[in-house]
Amino acid sequence: MAPPADEPEREPEPHLVADSHGELLCRIAELDLEAFEILYRRYARPVYGLALRRLRDRERAEEATQRAFAAIWRSAATYVLERGDGARWLFMVARNAIVDHARGASRTQLVASAELPEVASREPGPESVAEDGWLAFCVHAAVAELPEQERVPVELAYWGGRSQSQIAELLGLPLGTVATRTRSAFARLAVRLEGL
Repeated sequence: MAPPADEPEREPEPHLVADSHGELLCRIAELDLEAFEILYRRYARPVYGLALRRLRDRERAEEATQRAFAAIWRSAATYVLERGDGARWLFMVARNAIVDHARGASRTQLVASAELPEVASREPGPESVAEDGWLAFCVHAAVAELPEQERVPVELAYWGGRSQSQIAELLGLPLGTVATRTRSAFARLAVRLEGL
C-alpha cells in the first residue's frame, strides 16, 4: 500500500535490506551481530529441518541447530565471497556440525566390534548424502521464504503428514482455499528451485 500523498515515502531501513548470503557471512566474519541475526532468521528453520531429518529427535535437532549456528559464527571468517554462494558454504558448515553432533551421540551407543556384521553397507555414499542434503536444504530454505499463508499448509502437508481436508479443518479454512494456497506455493517453489 502506498503512503498517503501528504506523507513522504520512507526509504527502507538499512538493516532490513536483503543482503546476499555471502555479504552476510562477510559481515559476520567482522563480528556483526545484526548480520548474524538476519542469517539466523533466514536459515534457522531449514537447518533445524535438516537436523530433524538426520537425528529424528526434536531435542537433539534443536541442540544440533544451536551448534550449527555457533559453528557458522566461529568460522565465518573462512568464507571467501569470490569462491561461490554463501548458502552452499553455510549448508556445509551446518551439515558438518549436525553430523558431528550425531556422531557424538552415537559414540555413547557404540556396538562392540565383534557384533558388527561382515557385509558391505547398503547406505548411500558420502557424495550422494551430501547432494541429497544440499537439495533438502534448498527446499527447506525455499519453503521458509514462502508467505506464511502458503508456507503453513505446505509444512502441514509434507512435514506434518496431513491431508488437505485435515489442514482446512485445523486452520479453519475452506478446502478450496487450502488447495489454492498449496498450488500457489508449488508454483513459487518451482520457480525458486528451477535448475537444481
